[in-house]
Amino acid sequence: MPAGEAAVRCRSSAVRAHGGRHSGTGARQAARLRARLAGRLEVVDRLVTLPRSGRRYWILAPAEPDRLLAAAEDDPEQRLPYWTQPWPSGLALADAALARFADLAGRPILELGSGLGVTATAAIEAGAELLATDYSPLALLLCRHNALDNARRAPRTLVADWRARGAELWRRADAAGGFPVILGADILYEEGDIAPLLALVERLLAPDGRLWLAEPGRDPARRFLAALAASGWRDAVEVHDGPWPDGDDDPVRVHTLRRPG
Repeated sequence: MPAGEAAVRCRSSAVRAHGGRHSGTGARQAARLRARLAGRLEVVDRLVTLPRSGRRYWILAPAEPDRLLAAAEDDPEQRLPYWTQPWPSGLALADAALARFADLAGRPILELGSGLGVTATAAIEAGAELLATDYSPLALLLCRHNALDNARRAPRTLVADWRARGAELWRRADAAGGFPVILGADILYEEGDIAPLLALVERLLAPDGRLWLAEPGRDPARRFLAALAASGWRDAVEVHDGPWPDGDDDPVRVHTLRRPG
């Protein structure tokens, strides 16, 4: 069986019974979200396996992500729907969240670019009081559904483009005294992403906080990390291998970054 097939299997949402693997309030909430989503796009259930822990999640995702990508090509803001499928960095960061649950449990945690919610689901299972953010309201609906369906609890969500300053995100960070951990999986795609993320982390991370950044080696991520290193930030790196949903085995690096001092 090819590596990608081992990591992700799909079946039509019409085949799988509604309500997930659990009963109770979480299952009912997930069913309601699923009904809302069904009216907006065709969806499919993807069985995602985290390589390190072996944890398996059913992830509800768009059935035809390429159509959504094509429809967004003329977006002047270039907010392309990369969130429509599970990516290796999201799985690696999810494994890190489960392995390091003591760093997340009971704490206010921020995720940037939550997408379908693979990392969010693991963070919820680890006990985080998670605020999941994404520029796409549709992605956040899917994130909430997938966390409810697999972890019985949904994160709080906020529609926010981290490339633009957002007063509500600032307010929530201030209320928490800064977030002790910020999560981000493969969120640096363009040169123009670097400066906004540097400013955002400086503003939202608690003084003794940690940025957990998972990245597959894109050049903007390397430049972002170099900028932090030049400012004295310290970086502990953990390398995660696949198999990944896309069939690749290329390593993903999970960085734990903290300010100097």
